[in-house]
Amino acid sequence: MQELLKKAEQADAEDEPEMDIPDELARREDRLAAIKKAKEEIERRAQERFEKEQAEYEAKCQQRKDKEVQSGRQPRGPEPKPPVPGPQDKDQMNFTDSESRIMPSSEGFVQAYNAQAAVDIDTHLIVENHITQQSNDKLEVEPTLKGLKATEEQVGKVDSLLADAGYFSSDNVAHCEEAEITPYISDHRERHNLTWDERFKEPPPCPQDADAVTVMAHRLRTVEGKEIYAKRKSTVETVFGIIKEVLGFRRFHLRGMDAAQGEWNLVCMAWNMKRMYALVS
Repeated sequence: MQELLKKAEQADAEDEPEMDIPDELARREDRLAAIKKAKEEIERRAQERFEKEQAEYEAKCQQRKDKEVQSGRQPRGPEPKPPVPGPQDKDQMNFTDSESRIMPSSEGFVQAYNAQAAVDIDTHLIVENHITQQSNDKLEVEPTLKGLKATEEQVGKVDSLLADAGYFSSDNVAHCEEAEITPYISDHRERHNLTWDERFKEPPPCPQDADAVTVMAHRLRTVEGKEIYAKRKSTVETVFGIIKEVLGFRRFHLRGMDAAQGEWNLVCMAWNMKRMYALVS
């Protein structure tokens, strides 16, 4: 106890380092400015989210109204809830990289960008890549199609698109149809280890008046469609796996959307160079 008291007295007797008042004031002013900027950005994002949710809410209300007029009965289920304006308690902004977003991952929620890549089935070359702030892959089919269209003269016309259930939506099927690309986008999570009769069983004929989503769902359930869709696992999944485990790229090292896009471009170029060497060897 005496030794501890002695050390405490020595610590009290030591001179504290002098504070540089101008530097400390400048640091605090910079911090307040950063907090103000973050608050403005959170409010901007909240307003953007509110406008999007408001449009969706109004669309849902109109659908219920149209259904009521057509059927003459009040639609079942609860009425859509109107969105709440303004920032929410969970809203936040990263001071290190304000352009990144919180996204779900196998490690939980992380601050990240969503890296996308389209891979050619035959060569396993990446023919389109981009990063996004959106965690929902459903929003990335249209940008991918635009990217493929921009490079059509260099890489050729794409005839079909394979994607897992995370990319499925009726809008994405329509985008593919408009681009004259046959969609193979799974409308449900695939079950592993199908029995032999399930693998080779043909579905009943597709109705003549079926919409694009129904036609695609039927296509995926044919033996030919299952065979084509199965190639996705050995193409894009393989490429991402090698990029992560062999090339060792598991996170972005640069900050900002443009810098991260440039970094992803370099990674995809490195993969393509590695792959082209293998193809000509």
